Amino acid sequence: MCGIWALFGSDECLSVQCTGAMKIAHRGPDAFRFENINGFTNCCFGFHRLAIVDQLYGMQPLRVKRLPYLWLCYNGEIYNHRRLKDHYEFEYQTRMDGEILLHLYNRFGVEKMAYLLDGVFAFILLDTANRKVFLGRDTYGVRPMFKLLTNDGFLAVCSEAKGLHQITHSMTEPVEIAPFPPGHFEVFDLKPTGKVTSIQLDRFHTCTEEPKHVWNDVVDHKPEQCFALETVKSNIRLLFENAVRKRLMAHRRIGCLLSGGLDSSLVAATLVTLAKEKQLPYPIQTFAIGTEDSPDILAARKVAAHIGSEHHEVNFTPEEGINALDDVIFHLESYDITTVRASVGMYLVSKYIHDKTDSVVIFSGEGSDELTQGYIYFHKAPCPKSAAEESVRLLKELYMFDVLRADRTTAAHSLELRVPFLDHRFTAYYLSLPEEMRTPKEGVEKHLLRDAFKGLNLIPDEILWRRKEAFSDGLTSVRKSWYTILQEHIESEVNDSQMEKAAKLFPYNPPTTKEGFFIRQMFEKHYPGRSGWTPHYWMPRWIKACDPSARTLPIYKPDQD
Repeated sequence: MCGIWALFGSDECLSVQCTGAMKIAHRGPDAFRFENINGFTNCCFGFHRLAIVDQLYGMQPLRVKRLPYLWLCYNGEIYNHRRLKDHYEFEYQTRMDGEILLHLYNRFGVEKMAYLLDGVFAFILLDTANRKVFLGRDTYGVRPMFKLLTNDGFLAVCSEAKGLHQITHSMTEPVEIAPFPPGHFEVFDLKPTGKVTSIQLDRFHTCTEEPKHVWNDVVDHKPEQCFALETVKSNIRLLFENAVRKRLMAHRRIGCLLSGGLDSSLVAATLVTLAKEKQLPYPIQTFAIGTEDSPDILAARKVAAHIGSEHHEVNFTPEEGINALDDVIFHLESYDITTVRASVGMYLVSKYIHDKTDSVVIFSGEGSDELTQGYIYFHKAPCPKSAAEESVRLLKELYMFDVLRADRTTAAHSLELRVPFLDHRFTAYYLSLPEEMRTPKEGVEKHLLRDAFKGLNLIPDEILWRRKEAFSDGLTSVRKSWYTILQEHIESEVNDSQMEKAAKLFPYNPPTTKEGFFIRQMFEKHYPGRSGWTPHYWMPRWIKACDPSARTLPIYKPDQD
């Protein structure tokens, strides 16, 4: 996890513009570099480094002697870089996983380079010999990237939108700052002035496609094209274990978030098992957050005892949660209600990890609910086809909601997030299964995933079959949820007359509740005029709902111990 930033064709002095790069310093506290580009005095790169792989030669922009005309700034991890290096017999100059991008681009061009990468990434690649700039982002947008492009060809790129919010340009009207679309690459012509022209924007991968890098996967054989239940369950276990295993690539200590739900428990248990197999020189730390009697704290405690992790419990008060809201919204760059709610706990536990431990690489269970139809409202899907289509829609929008939350709350405290449920091979296989096989069954969501791990004693049975509990709900007491705590606080902060003016004050995505109004006010304080960064609110489907909280839905049933 790092922070990348670049300008091409700036009309303003670069020493003034570079203050924007410092807005993302939290993404890389280990080192910083600001570098002009030879021959282009109005172009530059900025890089904040969190050293995870190759601590000696890991600074960026990355350049190698054999390819002096290529400049690379990227954020991510390429899990198959060694296999690609050996297969194509590339000569490396560093031990960085990102060096593979330079060699692949030089031999095959940007499109094949992108689809051969098994990993998570956002990259800015400059080819001064051919006067080209390339941008690209992984399939689910696990690593963030934003761009600003003016009508006269000034291009600015950054890991987070806040690094571009106050960039100076020659346009009289505000210029859009937009997330770079996941699974795409873009090609720009670079003019002698440093200005650019976009000449190609194409998709190189989508979640429903088998990733093209599979052909070069010499360890994980392609699962049989057979949908017998036992074969499917075996393949799910195999691919999930491989997804966790490949993400052990790190020179820094690895830990895991553990809410005590199905997803984080499977990740943590598999991680602990594989860490012992790999003989890591430290125990895996797991981290749970909540009030003292919260369902998540109690469930996570049971899982940690079962798997033998070094477990940490982080207790927080309602006052601490409310006080964190302003910082959370600043880091999120979003006013989506459920995203903000769920981010508070993740932000506070990440702060604890940074301040109190030496774990830096943090595993988490994001992506499972979208992939395996884990949200409670999937019980109300009209048919398996509708449920399958909704699952794909959610996966394609992850970069605006859950993946955004997970990245920003951990990056705010200089941690690197790893999400095995969003592994390309695992997701492509799961989505290839018959639609009927993936729906909730016997009143239980994610039934197929649970069934795949039944009888293994990997996690306790009561956790394996624990019903879905939203993270923002499960971290507080069943008697008084985080949702209720927020409503009580906001009732005294926003009055009825303010709500009457909400649609006029905020015409784009107008808030319809006092909580939405309160959150929107905080967002506009930090990012005035940028309401387009949240294109719509996350809400459940197929059910009458005026709030995204699972506990407000009529079909919600609390877990019975």
